[in-house]
Amino acid sequence: MNAPIAAAPLTQKDFKSDYKPIWCPGCGDYSVLTSITKALAQLALRPENVAVVSGIGCSSRIPAYTTCYGFHGVHGRSLAAATGLKVARPDLTVLVASGDGDGYSIGGNHFLHACRRNVDLTYIVMDNHVYGMTKGQASPTTEPDWDSKLAPGGSGVREFHPLVIALASGANFVARAFSGDPNGTAGILAEAIRHPGFSFVEVLSPCVTFRPDQRGWKELVHPAAVQPTDDPVRAARRIMTDDGFNIGVLYKGNRKPYRGAPAPSATVAELEQRFALGD
Repeated sequence: MNAPIAAAPLTQKDFKSDYKPIWCPGCGDYSVLTSITKALAQLALRPENVAVVSGIGCSSRIPAYTTCYGFHGVHGRSLAAATGLKVARPDLTVLVASGDGDGYSIGGNHFLHACRRNVDLTYIVMDNHVYGMTKGQASPTTEPDWDSKLAPGGSGVREFHPLVIALASGANFVARAFSGDPNGTAGILAEAIRHPGFSFVEVLSPCVTFRPDQRGWKELVHPAAVQPTDDPVRAARRIMTDDGFNIGVLYKGNRKPYRGAPAPSATVAELEQRFALGD
């Protein structure tokens, strides 16, 4: 009897769908997609064992461009859907793709409580400091003095600091990456996926269409000068003095992930009966 033939290891191409990305030329999200597929291949995962959830925005196109299970939800609610998915199907590897508008504005409250709950999923936020899909409005991470046609003289509103919020709210893994370094970003994402609990990775992903000044980010990013810590107090000191361009893993906590109580099994007919409307 012939021995079974071992399946060939998957490459990043096996995680990319046949749909052609339609981001603007020069968008950093192209590289983020590459980093995600590289990370999944590095971890020897299978597309059928991975789910990618998103909301609304340029970054939220990611699920369609992978061969994994995908869910494209409503604006700002990706973490709510992903949390339910992971609790119901803990066997799946769950990634969430978002942007600074989708994730920190309408989805900001979900962000806080996802960190607090510490469900075992990975939240990847592509941050370009602007609403790119809707033509360049100021986002929660936009600098208060950024002058534009839609915000002459700047918004005057203090910017949101996602890494600070993530740590304070209880995220178990906090890191920052840069789309201009796809291999480095893939390594950080793989580490985030492996780490138990809620992992948050902010990816600086330039929008050169509405923020051409961000072409200079490649000159500003630099590796974090410190090793990751599991001490939230030390991590807080580092993040509070951060210049916004430190790249690397900043915090790796040891809190146990939230695990929901196992639900009793039921047939489809039984589930339908539970939700049937009365006469």
